Parts: sequence; structure tokens; C-alpha cells
Amino acid sequence: MPDSLVLAGLTDEIYSPDGMDLLTATERERAAAFAREADRRDFVAAHVLVRRCAAKVAGVPEDRLTLLQVCEYHGPGHGRPYIAEIPRLGVSLSHSRGYVCAAAGPGRIGVDAERVPGGPLDTSLAAQALSPGELALVRDNEALIRLWVRKEALVKRGELTLDGLRTTDLSALPPGPAPGDRHTLRWQGRHLLEWRTSGEDRVAVCVISDHPAVLG
Repeated sequence: MPDSLVLAGLTDEIYSPDGMDLLTATERERAAAFAREADRRDFVAAHVLVRRCAAKVAGVPEDRLTLLQVCEYHGPGHGRPYIAEIPRLGVSLSHSRGYVCAAAGPGRIGVDAERVPGGPLDTSLAAQALSPGELALVRDNEALIRLWVRKEALVKRGELTLDGLRTTDLSALPPGPAPGDRHTLRWQGRHLLEWRTSGEDRVAVCVISDHPAVLG
């Protein structure tokens, strides 16, 4: 099996009404529940993209893959995703207001994408998510969201819970890439692939995987 693969892009470039045909009944039900059409399109695009990612890694057609999620608290359609036909393949997906990304690869994998808000530092979010050591270093939303997506990627790998965000300190990691750039890191046996879109998008993305990840 090849290294982990990551696919990402604007929702408008990925979304197609035909994508609904790939979704399970549970996914279609969740998509229909969104009040905003833009949110529904983000959801559909991300769920199609993660199938495409898994299909490329596994070498099978995407329409033969079934994406499932099961959560002991919220039931089907929630929780960590997996491919029914290839349960050992790690998969993850994320979407943030018009931008979607997905990742697939052997072992555990997590991806998170978040838009970087303008204006002064979001002190409320910083207080919820950052350790004291991280708070001492963060001066703007760019640095805040960089740490947030790293922690969310760990959550999606099943290594961290939302309750543990403030007790997990990532302040020793270097700053994230500049707008328009990407970089890779090794951290405690994990591989990180990060990038930040340029222009008006202002989206920060982090992928944490057991094996090196390639952005397709």
C-alpha cells in the first residue's frame, strides 16, 4: 500500500449533484438536514472526496466503497469514519465554508481544515483550546488556528479528546507554513503535512498520519 494520500480544494471545484449517488442513505439524510445549501454542498463534497482518496490508495473504483461512521453516543453517521470494504485503511475528512479536504492511508490518519478569521485574536477560542505554554506564544488568529488544526487532527486520529485540548501542549513544534506554502514535520513518530492557502481563502490545514502523506 502506498503512503498516505491527501486531496483538497474548493467545494465548487469538487461538488457535483451526481456525488449524492455515492453516498449511503445515512449520509444523504444528514446532507438533507443542513439548513444552508452551502453547508450541504461542503458535506457532500467532502464525503465524495474521501471516497476518491481511499479509492486511489486502494486501487479500486470509488463507487465500490462504502463510507461508514458509528458513534456510541450519537449513533450511525457520526464518529470516526471508515471504509466498510477496507476497514484497516485509515480515512479522514474535513470541510470549512467552501473548502474541503480528505486523507487516506495505512494506520491512523486525521485531517482538519479551518478558515483563519480576520480581526484580533479570538481569546475565547484560545482559552478553550490552548495550554498555558501555547497561550504565551500565540499573538494572532494565524497562530491560534495553526495549533487548533493540529489538535483537531489528533482528535480525528483518536489520540485526543476535546476535553484534553488545553492539557496537550504543542508549543515545541515550529510555526506553520506561510500563506501559499506547505511543509512536513516529524513529531513523536507521526508525520505532519501542513499548508495554508493564500489569498482570500485563508484556510489552514493539518494532516497527521502514521506514514508520510502526499498532497495530490
